[in-house]
Amino acid sequence: MDPIAPELLMALAGGTAGAAGQQIWTSLRELVTRRRSGGAPQGEGELTALAQAADSDERAIELAEVLRLRAEDDSDFARALQAWRTEAEKLHFTSTGSGDVRNEISGGTVHGNVVQARDIHGSIHFGS
Repeated sequence: MDPIAPELLMALAGGTAGAAGQQIWTSLRELVTRRRSGGAPQGEGELTALAQAADSDERAIELAEVLRLRAEDDSDFARALQAWRTEAEKLHFTSTGSGDVRNEISGGTVHGNVVQARDIHGSIHFGS
């Protein structure tokens, strides 16, 4: 299984997908906290860490890797994670769109700051 896109995990952890995204995030938490009989928890710490710092690329990558490794080790988890991923990706691409963004600024000299972007994960700062 390919790792889940860190950007998707960050968007869901940060609440950018609204109430439906929160439900998807909660369902991931429920999936991660399920244990095989005799199995140790895998991914709970990384999930909590990302929830606490949703704009952290590093934490999202760590969670994606733990989920991938757990899926390799547990076929039931892999099937459930793939089902979760399918729903999460549908929601993510519905809420953010999957196409290009075209911005245009016209007129005279621009007064002030302008940002042209599509998906932003984290803060934007102007000046020093």
